Amino acid sequence: MKETDLYAPVKAFLEKQGYEVKAEITDCDLVAIRGTDPPVIVELKLSLSLDLLMQGIARQRITDAVYVAVPAGKGKAWSARAKDVAKICKRLGLGLISVHFDSEQGLVIVHTDPGAHKIHKLAKRKSALLLEFQRRVGDPNTGGQSRRAIITAYRQDALRIAVALQAGPRAPSDLAKSLAIPKTPSILQKNHYGWFIRIERGVYSIGPDGQAALKTYSDIVEALTARSYK
Repeated sequence: MKETDLYAPVKAFLEKQGYEVKAEITDCDLVAIRGTDPPVIVELKLSLSLDLLMQGIARQRITDAVYVAVPAGKGKAWSARAKDVAKICKRLGLGLISVHFDSEQGLVIVHTDPGAHKIHKLAKRKSALLLEFQRRVGDPNTGGQSRRAIITAYRQDALRIAVALQAGPRAPSDLAKSLAIPKTPSILQKNHYGWFIRIERGVYSIGPDGQAALKTYSDIVEALTARSYK
């Protein structure tokens, strides 16, 4: 089992409660937003451990609504351990979720919900999380993933620019206007991923690395292109 296996059932559980859910937002495995409610963060791990609890506590710097989620074990030993950890989570103000894979889609059990926990909130981190959530197109990641680079809103913008440049060299201002990406000039000038080539002053083209990226992220490009025509 992998951490990413936990993502789909937990996401479905929260979506049934009216949340919009996205993965890997500013290092959080799962973020759920519903109206003006505080953001919900869920950290996914394969076992109940000190590392998981520490990760949950770190996320309380952003919001009080923090859960930790693990796959459920079997037998009395698991049940006893889950009860003990639930007590610890209550003391820490964390929520505890277990996912039972006996059913086809995974049954989500909430052992305890987050409680009010007095900890100094980092407003900048919360703002960064909400901004990234809003700018991220769709949900291109899976919570807990580690093998493929996280698809951030910035990477999505860079991919959209790369697609547009396939038709030929363009000026940053033209691209910014046609794609509705205000940061286009900065993305091209900084060239963080090495995808673009400056042909002359104020004119850019896509380079070999950019062409390779379009193939690597072909599924993301397809989704972005489909949304642009809606």
